[in-house]
Amino acid sequence: MGFVTSQHMLQDAQQRGYAVGAFNCENMEMVKAIIAAAEELRAPVMLQTTPSTIKYGSVETFAAIVAAEAKKATVPVCLHLDHGNSFELAMQCMNRGYTSVMIDGSKLPFEENIALSKKVADVARALNIPCEAELGKVGGKEDDLVADADTNTDPQEAKEFVERTGVTSLAVAIGTAHGFYVGTPVLDKERLSQIREVVDIPLVLHGASGLTDEDVRDCVSRGICKVNFATELRKAFTDACREVAQDPKAFDPKVFCKAGMAAVTQLVKNRMIVCGCDGKA
Repeated sequence: MGFVTSQHMLQDAQQRGYAVGAFNCENMEMVKAIIAAAEELRAPVMLQTTPSTIKYGSVETFAAIVAAEAKKATVPVCLHLDHGNSFELAMQCMNRGYTSVMIDGSKLPFEENIALSKKVADVARALNIPCEAELGKVGGKEDDLVADADTNTDPQEAKEFVERTGVTSLAVAIGTAHGFYVGTPVLDKERLSQIREVVDIPLVLHGASGLTDEDVRDCVSRGICKVNFATELRKAFTDACREVAQDPKAFDPKVFCKAGMAAVTQLVKNRMIVCGCDGKA
């Protein structure tokens, strides 16, 4: 299938009761590893970059890498801007090859979040590119976005937000957190079910690194159609590279990166199976 937008894959996930795995990538090796997992499991896949990753590698570089690898793939592959922090960055990504974007105005007051999200969604619609937004604050840290405490999404506000912005998917806050959890996360799953009752677009779960498989599956059964994984992929890649680095004779970067790629591929496969997207391509 190759390089596509997220529209069909998320709609299919919603209709068939599974979730698409969305995996943050930091370099070429992680891109190749994630797509390799999707190919092996015959799963649709979304690759994501945050603003800090883009600052590190540039919009053009990541768009070119993913496009090149996606063209060789036989499963649908999407490149998504994760936690887009400005209208300008979202525009840059849409104009330079990204096939899905997120605008994150969750730190703004409700009306300002609506205004920013609608502005991006209107342009995305004209370009036939899906647009995700976020309502409520997911705890923890993602790039420069820090939430000291969770502010869970209000179902009726979510309904109004979707109707007024025209976004095509919505990230909701139900007690998850970015980064690694301190203590055991307590998820408001009933709130998720309430949101699903009044919002008819695909729902997104952020902060899934560190959740139990049972929690992820339960959230998917309650309407989550896209699950984001980031921190644990970074750790898997880095830990594998560090292990190889203990050999004083190892100096070729490809040796380190191959170990990192293998670790990421295995982790992504595990998460895809939990999301239920394996065999759905």
